Formats: sequence, structure tokens, C-alpha cells
Amino acid sequence: MNTTIKTLAVAGAVAAALTAATTHSASAQAKEKCYGVSMAGKNDCAAGPGTTCAGTSKVDYQGNSWKLVDEGACTSMELPAMADGTARMGSLEPLDRDIPS
Repeated sequence: MNTTIKTLAVAGAVAAALTAATTHSASAQAKEKCYGVSMAGKNDCAAGPGTTCAGTSKVDYQGNSWKLVDEGACTSMELPAMADGTARMGSLEPLDRDIPS
């Protein structure tokens, strides 16, 4: 094996190791369940009675479905106002709003 091929192999191995370390650090950021922030069918789990798990919420911002978000971001996310004009906020606990009938 010539020197150029060896150098490229070592450089590739180092690049792969650095990429893996960077990806692991980014995914290691603390997450929390945030209720009432997912779009219909985009929840991570627990979409209430009549649903099974991920991707089963029926309406946008369904209060009893959750999505994992960065820790501390849940209650400060900007969401569209509800139909009556009141502010819609995420919650660390299940909500009784926007529940399909």
C-alpha cells in the first residue's frame, strides 16, 4: 500500500470518528415531553384515547399528544393562537384543549 492510500485511510478514519463524536454530543442534549405542540400525525407518542403511539394525533396542537423538545423550550414555543384568540402554549402536562371529538 503506498503512502497516499495510507494517508487517505487514516484521514477518513479520523473524519468518521469526529463526525460520530459530534453527532453523539448533539443528540445527547436534554429533551422533555411537550404536550400540545405537535402537528396532526407528527406526535412522538401518547396521543390519548383511541390512538396508539407515534404519528397518531388527529389534530394540530392536540393537547394530549406530545413531542420531544429541547429541555426548557416547551412553554416558550411560539404557537398560533386558538380559534377564540387566546394564546396557545405548550405544557409539560397533558392538556384538555384541541382534543378531537
